[in-house]
Amino acid sequence: MNTMPPVTKNLLIINVLMFLGTLVAERYGIYLDSYLSLHFFMADNFNILQLISYMFMHGGWAHLFFNMFALWMFGRVLEEVWGPKRFLFYYLVCGIGAGLIQEAVQFVQFHTMFPGLTADMMINTERGMMVVSQALNGWRTVGASGAVYGILLGFGMLFPNNQLFIIPFPFPIKAKFFVIGYAALELILGVSNNANDNVAHFAHLGGMIFGFILIMYWKKKNVLYWKGRKMNDNETSYFR
Repeated sequence: MNTMPPVTKNLLIINVLMFLGTLVAERYGIYLDSYLSLHFFMADNFNILQLISYMFMHGGWAHLFFNMFALWMFGRVLEEVWGPKRFLFYYLVCGIGAGLIQEAVQFVQFHTMFPGLTADMMINTERGMMVVSQALNGWRTVGASGAVYGILLGFGMLFPNNQLFIIPFPFPIKAKFFVIGYAALELILGVSNNANDNVAHFAHLGGMIFGFILIMYWKKKNVLYWKGRKMNDNETSYFR
C-alpha cells in the first residue's frame, strides 16, 4: 500500500483544514462550533445538517490527532477492502449514527435532570433567566470519534486475528479483543456516574452499533467486497 486511498486522504485533509479554520476564525471572534457542532435537537441552534458537520469539528489538538491517527491506521485498510464509495458510505453512516445515539442520550439526560420542563419555558442559569431552548445551546458534540469507532469495529470484524501493538501494552493484542475491550470500556464509562469527562461515550458506542448493523446487512446480502470487487463464491470471506 504505497499510496493512501483517496477517501481516507481527503477525510484527513478536510478535518485538519476545518480545525485550522476554526482556530483562525476564533481570532476574529467567529466561533464556528456554534454553527457546525451537533446541538441537542431541542436547542435553538440545532440544524439537521449538523449530524454531518460535527464530524469535521474537534475540541483540541489531541482530539484531532488521535482521531486522525486511527483514521489513517485503520481507515485506509477498510477503504482498500471496500473501495472508496462503500468506505465513505460506511464512515458517514457510523458518524451520523453516533450523532443520533448522542441525541437520544441527551434527551434522556434532559428529562432526568429537568423533569417537566419544555423547550419554551424559562430557566435560571449562571447567565440569568433564559428560555430552555437557548440554554440548551451549550449542549454540543464535536469530533469524528463516532465514525472512527465504527472503523475500529469494521477492522476488528474483517481482520479479527490481526495482531496490534497498542501502547501501553508490552505485547500484541488481537484486533477482536482490542475492539471488544474498547467497547466495554466505553459502556462502563458511559453508565458510570464518575464519567464526568465531557466525552460522548455513548456516541462512540453508537458508531460501533451502526457499523455492526451495516456490516451484518452487507454480509446477509452477500455484498462482501475486496478493492471494490464483489467476491466469488469460492473466495474467502473476510467476515470471520
